[in-house]
Order: sequence, then C-alpha cells, then structure tokens
Amino acid sequence: MSRRGGGGRGSGGRGGQPSPAVSRGGGGGSGRGGGGRGGRGGGGRDGGRVGHPTTQQFHSPSPQPTPVVSAPPQPTPVASPPPPQTSTGTSSASSSGTAALSQPEVSKIEAQVEKMTLTPQNVPPSSSKDLTVAKRPGYGTAGRKVVVRANHFLVQVADKDLYHYDVSITPEVASKRVCRDIINQLANTYRESHLGGRYLAYDGGKSVYVAGQLPFSSKEFMIKLVRKDGAGSSQPTRREREFKVSIKFASKPDLHHLQQFIHGRQRDAPQETIQVLDVVLRTKPSVEYTVVGRSFFALELGEPGDLGNGVEYWRGYYQSLRPVQMGLSLNIDVSARSFYEPICVTEYVVKHFNLRNFSRPMSDQDCRKIRKVLRGVKVGLTCREHARTYKITGISSEPKTRISVAQYFREKYGVTLKYPSLPAIQAGSDAKPVYLPMEVCKIVAGQRYTKKLNERQVTEMLRATCQRPTNRAESIGKMVDKIDHSKDKIVNDFGINVESGLCDVGARVLPSPMLKYHDTGKESRVDPRMGQWNMINKKMINGGRVDYWGCVNFSSRLDPGLPSEFCHQLVSMCNSKGMVFNPTPLFPVRTAHANQIDGALRDIHSHSLKSLGPQGKSLQLLIIILPDISGSYGKIKRICETELGIVSQCCQPRQAQKLNKQYFENVALKINVKVGGRNNVLNDAIQRRIPLVSDRPTIIFGADVTHPQPGEDSSPSIAAVVASMDWPEVTKYRGIVSAQGHRDEIIQDLYREDKDPQKGLVRAGMIRELFIAFRRSTNMKPHRIIFYRDGVSEGQFSQVLFYEVDAIRKACASLEEGYQPPITFVVVQKRHHTRLFPTSADTDRSGNILPGTVVDTSICHPTEFDFYLNSHAGIQGTSRPTHYHVLYDENKFTADAMQMLTNNLCYTYARCTRSVSIVPPAYYAHLAAFRARYYIEGDSSDSGSTSSGGGNVEIQRLPSIKENVKDVMFYC
Repeated sequence: MSRRGGGGRGSGGRGGQPSPAVSRGGGGGSGRGGGGRGGRGGGGRDGGRVGHPTTQQFHSPSPQPTPVVSAPPQPTPVASPPPPQTSTGTSSASSSGTAALSQPEVSKIEAQVEKMTLTPQNVPPSSSKDLTVAKRPGYGTAGRKVVVRANHFLVQVADKDLYHYDVSITPEVASKRVCRDIINQLANTYRESHLGGRYLAYDGGKSVYVAGQLPFSSKEFMIKLVRKDGAGSSQPTRREREFKVSIKFASKPDLHHLQQFIHGRQRDAPQETIQVLDVVLRTKPSVEYTVVGRSFFALELGEPGDLGNGVEYWRGYYQSLRPVQMGLSLNIDVSARSFYEPICVTEYVVKHFNLRNFSRPMSDQDCRKIRKVLRGVKVGLTCREHARTYKITGISSEPKTRISVAQYFREKYGVTLKYPSLPAIQAGSDAKPVYLPMEVCKIVAGQRYTKKLNERQVTEMLRATCQRPTNRAESIGKMVDKIDHSKDKIVNDFGINVESGLCDVGARVLPSPMLKYHDTGKESRVDPRMGQWNMINKKMINGGRVDYWGCVNFSSRLDPGLPSEFCHQLVSMCNSKGMVFNPTPLFPVRTAHANQIDGALRDIHSHSLKSLGPQGKSLQLLIIILPDISGSYGKIKRICETELGIVSQCCQPRQAQKLNKQYFENVALKINVKVGGRNNVLNDAIQRRIPLVSDRPTIIFGADVTHPQPGEDSSPSIAAVVASMDWPEVTKYRGIVSAQGHRDEIIQDLYREDKDPQKGLVRAGMIRELFIAFRRSTNMKPHRIIFYRDGVSEGQFSQVLFYEVDAIRKACASLEEGYQPPITFVVVQKRHHTRLFPTSADTDRSGNILPGTVVDTSICHPTEFDFYLNSHAGIQGTSRPTHYHVLYDENKFTADAMQMLTNNLCYTYARCTRSVSIVPPAYYAHLAAFRARYYIEGDSSDSGSTSSGGGNVEIQRLPSIKENVKDVMFYC
C-alpha cells in the first residue's frame, strides 16, 4: 500500500468500496517483517547453506466448512463490514493447487484442477474476526544518532469553537471550481451584513466550516456569478448566472479530541476536526489555483516549460495536514504536472502528431486517432465575445444538416475557415451534438494532461524537476514564502499559525549488513559502504547451472559475428562469477527479422524439444538480442513465459555492440536468479541471527496491485504476490499474478473457494499455492508470516487490512485445521511527499542523507507503528525515503528488529550490487505485476479501450505462466 501523497498511484485515492470498521484502539503488538528474494530451483555450489529440520507437512482438513479462526485475544471486537464487491472472472496466472501431503499428489491434483471448469467464489471475511491496528512498541535505538531536516511545517491552532454547516447549491453544479466561485462570491458579498463578519472555509462540495457561530441556523442566499472559463484562461467572461445557496447548521467539531490524539491519549484520530483544518488551509489556494488532487498549480507559482507534442508542465506545490508526534504538521513539497498547452486545436493536432500541415484529407484512421487524444478536452471559441466552454465528445467529418459548419460560421460570425475540409469537433451528446470547427477552438488553460507521457516528455519532465537536496529544500522554502499563510484571512480567522521553516528531526543511521558470497571467491564477506559494492573478487553464493541454452538475434544492425562474441563474453562472465555455464550453445546463434519473432521463437522451442526431449531435458535459457526498434519486448516475454515455457534474458542491441564488462556483470546477476541460483545472502541469515525470522521457519510475502494507465477504462488491474521459497536464507521468491476488476485495490485472489460440478468445493488462491510451494521447496511449513503490501493509499488501510489478513487466515486454515501462523502485515509507501535533507556535510555522493537513515519520531504517527527509512544511496535528485506502516503484528516485533530487518533486506535485491529504496519482496511484486501487463497489453501505449460506457465488463484473463518459469525469478 502506498500513501502516495494521500492518494493512490499517481494522484488521488484508489478504489471506491466502503471502509470496514477496523479498530485502531486497544493494545496489540506491532512489527514488520522483511523479505529476501528468489525463485525456486537450485543447482550450483553451496556457500554455507544451513541444514533444515525434518520434513513438516500440511495435514489436510476434513471436508467441512472452513473453520472460523480466532485471532489472539484483543480488546474490543468490532463489527465486520459487508463483503466488498468482488469481481468475477478473477484468475491467477497459474492454477492454484490443493492441499496434499507429497509432491506427486500435489502435482496430480494441480493437473486435475487445471482441467476443471470452476465457478470462483471469493470468500467474504469471517464476521468473528477482530483486527486491531498495531500500536508502536517503542522507539528504535540502533544506529548512530543524527539530525535531518524534513519538509514538515509545525501548525499551531488557537482554541476556538468550530462550526460545520451543510451547503446546497441550486441548480446543481458539477464543477468544484464553479462551486468555489459561488461560495467565494457569497462570502465576499454577505460577510458583514449576514455572516457576522465570519470567513467561510469551503471544501468544494457540501460543507462549509466557520470559526464561530453564524447568526442563523439556516438561511438561503441568491448569488449572481460572473466568472471566467478556466484557471488562467484568456477567454472572455461568460454571461451572468444566478444560484440559490442554502446554508444549514450540521455539527460542532471538537478541537479537544485532536489534542488528545496528538498526545497519545486517544487512539482514534478525530477525522472531522482534521478535515476542518485541512479545508481551512486549502480554501484560498483552491479558488486561486488549479487543483490536482492535493496539489495546486498556477503560472504565477513558477515558469512553465514545454514538454513537446502540445503538452507543457506547470509548477506548483503539494500540501497535506496531518497529526504527528510533534503536533499538527503541514507537509509541503514542490511539484510539477503536465497540462495541455492553451493553443488552437489545429495547432495542438499538428504538434501532437508531428504534422507539417493539413494538405492531405483526413482518413478515417486519422479521425479515430484525433478523437482519442481530444476526447474530454475543454475548448472555447475564439470568435465570440462571451465565449462558453465545450467538452469534446467526438470528431465528425460533416454534420448531416442543411447548412455546413463552414457556412454557418461564415454567416454567423463572419469567419472564413482556412481548413474547411478538416473534420469538425463534436461537443454534446450523440442525440444533441454541437459541431465546431477545429481552427476556431482554443484549448482552455489549466487542464491536466492525464495520458501517458512519451519517452521524450518524461525525460524533459525529469530534467525540469530533478533537484539536488540543497536546491530542493531551498525551492520548498521559497514556495512556502510565496504561499505565505500569514496573509490568508481565512487561516487567520481560524487562529491557525504555520511556521515558515522546515523542521529538524532526530534520526539514526543504521549499520549496513554483512553480505555473504561464496567461500571460493577472494572476498567471501562484504561490508557495503554507502549502499553500494561490486562483484570484484566475489563469486555468487549459489551459482546456477546452465547446460542447455541458445541465442537469437533480432537486430539487423549488428555485424554478423558480434552476437556470438557477445554470448561468449557473457558466458565467460557468468562462469567467472560462480555459475556453471556450458560455453557451447545448443545450436548456433540464430538471426531473424523483427517481424519473424513469433515464428523464430516457436522454431527454437520445437528444435530444443526434439534435441532434448528424449533425454528428459529442456532448454534452460534463451538469450535474446532485441530488435532495433522498441515495441517487441512484451510480445517476446508473453510468448516465452506463457506459451512456450522458455526462461529468457533480453538484451538491448546497443549493449551488444559495446561489449561492456560492467553490463555483462549486471546481466550475469539476473541470469543466475533466473536459473535458480542465489547471488548473495545476509550473513546474519546464515548465522541464524535475524530476530523473529531465523528462530522459526518464516515465509516473507510481497504484494502489489498495478492499475491501467489513464484512459484505459476497461483494462483489468493486475495483482502480484511473491513469497520466499527458502529459509533461513530468504532470498528466492516465487511469483504469482492475477487479473482483477478495473482499479480494484483489494487483491481478490488471495484465497477463494471454487465450486466444481464434479469435485464440489475446491479451495484455491495465491496464498495457498505459495504455501504449498514453500513446503515443497523447504520440506517445512511456515511458522511465521511477514507480509509487505505495496500500492494502497492511506484511506484504504482498514479495508485492505481487514480483507487481506482474513484471506491469509482462511488460506492457512484450508491447508490444515487449526493452522494459524502469526501474521505481520506491513504497508510499503513510496509515493508520498516527505523529504529528508541533511543538516551537515555527512552525506552520500549525491548530497543526500546516508543509506540506512531511519526516522520514527516527530513526523511519524502519534501512536501507531510506522517509520521512514532511506535504505539507498541517491543517484540524482533528492532521495525519497520509503514509509513503512505496520498495520498488524502478531509476531511482536520491536522497533529495532523491524527497522533493521527491512533495511538489511534492501541489500539483497537480485538485480544490482546496491541497496534499493524499497524492501525487495515489494519490489519483486511490482516487477511481476508490471510483467503480467505485457501479457495482455503488449508494449503499445495505445492499448486498451477508452470506452466510457457503463455496465459490468468481463475481466480479461491472464494467460497462465508455465510451471518451469514460475519456479524461478522470471520477472527479474
């Protein structure tokens, strides 16, 4: 789950299901677990692997209803919410197995399940479950103490009476901007005469807040509004409009409860009071600037910049009020977003499609492309004094009327069209369309560009926004000075004071972990410095074995002998780093054209089956040099992993030309884990010294849900869950993916019960399958569960915690009656706006805070178990610490144990010799989900439907990943 700036990925929150009642009161431990990495498979040399206890098997429960599992004793039980709207058609990328005692039996049952016609039944939460959000167990003490600076600004609030009033506007207005203009006009007109001199804080919807009681309990006002069309719009003003506004007393928020919460004397946050103060701080900028989520943008907040293709970026700031340990904090960060250029539509079309002119007639295909990029964009006419805005709904070559668009505008406005043959813009509905010529329509300023940016646009955006820590801190300070809350009359009326300086926060720098490599290397142990190291004089702790491999080249620019030399040097590197890699390929390097990908891959698969099938062997690795033009990677991975069962390593042709040693070393790390090896392990894991992980068999999960890009209204969301398949090393991860409802945040396929006409009730799901795989791999069943969950906003904590922990419990109970290993459920949040800056010269090479810097005081939650961890070394720009929030903890982690485990695991990421910014299990889950999207969308950014029609859409099923591919870390 990621707080992601109070929203979901991108901006704003995710999902729309009602939040269940989950207790945040009472006791309960807290904690967080770590993860390693890995897939299944093995081979190669062992560099100190610890022996395992005797085999532990699941004892299948009798065929009765799933037992109700009781949580450990908790304070006050809470009522469970109704089950969420589950999506039919959800399917794992693999068929989930059923419980069994031996591997042959498991394999047999799995094969039968694949052939079944099943009706999925997502199981609702058990009503007896009580989940209490973990309370902070104390503060960490490990590491060296330092002071860092955070972009949090202390807020002081005077003890005033707050009043909440309901607001209704007639006729109803859909636009929040228009609603704000109406209430702003009302306040300015009637403040002294009818409002008792009070200032109104308005949320843009149905609520107004006042610092003090209004002279009435209910009253109606008539407001005449004259406004401009759009923020920063250059359009002429509209005609006058009249609205009736009703204001009625609703409630009286209590500031006392907020103070009690901040000081830890109350567990439940008084959300209404926090909301009041947040609205107060947002009212003035919401009227003056363009609002995007929790951010504000305007031309006066910074110089805009060109991103190309009719898109520009605007500068602004993010702002969020939250209660923290030091009191109320206003988190402010500089921000930039992409917007449509306010230009003529014809100019936009020329820029977007890189056209020279409109000399040739538009084809039907051209019209479809234009319709896709313009749908939903607001435009105004340049030929009217009082221009109104229109939202583009389509494109039409010519309306079926007695008078043409060109003739109408010539007679009505005296405008002679320069391009009368261009298709007309359609506004309004299909039943009552309005047709407008492109060349007299101008895009209204301040419209967010929500489509995916192309590669060049992303580069330009990064170039414009990437700032070193000192520069970013300075920019934030200047933005705060520009905002100047002290001059905000509404803020002052509520007695709110915002300090102008970034706050100093106590932090600690955790020590880096010792890493173990193979004993035959000159350096078998490494103590990483500054979050990075290298493979010089080191060998992989478990080098994988590759006996049968091949290579195919789809690039036409490489010299004929270069692919063979590339493979020769790559194989040599793999062997030098500890792998056992046959230097001779199964067949000579093949070369094929980019339009022959499908045939070439199937031919290679057929050839390898004929050569190796009689021996009971198969092709272990296919090295693929990609085509010169991008766009084939997704197709290649889909064919290899879901149709042919080939583990592949793709390489860019420009890298094949360079024959760079560092590149070969990086690719060797990826190849090793793809064939079942390990690159390194934590020395503490080998020595059995990791608290609450090394003492008992522990399985570590990572989970994420990725959503379609904006504009794809019917593509499914994709959930991915990975789990460690080795213990005590916790480095190999098996991954499973599943498609679910569009933008559905809760993972639906963690556990399910399928009704089969012949077999009856079949228990399945991602957790169950991974538990069975863990038992196969280790000959043990897990005694602890640590679950890192990425990709969820703060507003959905309770809902996701309730349903997903319950699904994990059900999956365990389905394997063995009474089997309930303790669970630690941790949210991983990367997309937030907290930044930490050094206060001394004690920095990494990029000027950022040091790897291992952790903060669990001052700016963290008043009572719950969370912390910010900067586990990586910065490369460019300002490092973003990851926010970890332990929502549930039956394993009773201490703060030090959780923080050290999480930080140390960040040094075990398989694809590089650097510590990474998020814990590897969550990272791997994201990679697996991202890979699965290729299976249904390919590489094209234009894939997916843009239909806005309603109704239930059947979820597109993911193709199943072949078992031999799932056994290894194919997503790396």
